Amino acid sequence: MNESDVKVTMREICRTVVVQATGPEVWDAFTTPEGIQTFFAPAAHVEMKPGGAYELYFDPDAPEGERGSEGCLLREFEAPRFLTFSWSFPPAIPRLRHSGARALVSVHIQDLSDGTSRVVITHTGWQAGPDWEEGLRYFQRAWSLVLARLERRFAEGPIDWSDPWVPDELRA
Repeated sequence: MNESDVKVTMREICRTVVVQATGPEVWDAFTTPEGIQTFFAPAAHVEMKPGGAYELYFDPDAPEGERGSEGCLLREFEAPRFLTFSWSFPPAIPRLRHSGARALVSVHIQDLSDGTSRVVITHTGWQAGPDWEEGLRYFQRAWSLVLARLERRFAEGPIDWSDPWVPDELRA
C-alpha cells in the first residue's frame, strides 16, 4: 500500500451558541425528557448512565424505528459540563438509517460569568461515501436549527411542537 491508497479525513460539524441560562439549566434541557421537549424533540427517553438510552422522538407517532434516534446511546458525561452520545441518521437517508450507521455528538456547556452559557455541539465520526455526504449536509442545517431553538427556548419559552418555530435563514 502506498500513500495514495490511504485517505484520512477529520471532518466534523461544530456549532456554538450563547444562551440566556446557567450551565445547570442547559444541562437539564439536554439530559431530561422534560428539558428535551422544550427545544429539541416532542418526546424523549433518556437514561443518564454510560450506555443508557439517548433517544429523541421527532415523530413520536411514527412506526417504531422511524420515530427519531431510537437505539442511540449515551457514551459519557460529566454533569453539568458535557455529554457525548451516538447519533443515527434520519429516514430521509434510508441506507444509513437502516444499516444502523452511527456517528458521535458531543455537547459542551460552559457557564459564563454573566449568567449565560456557551453551548458547543460537535458531530464527528463521518465516513466516506455519497450517503455520508448527504448526512453531513443534513446535519449542518439540523444542528444550527437545534441551537437556534435552544436559544429561543431560554429567551422566549418552549417550542410549540404543533407549529415548531424555524428561523427564517433555515427555512427550506
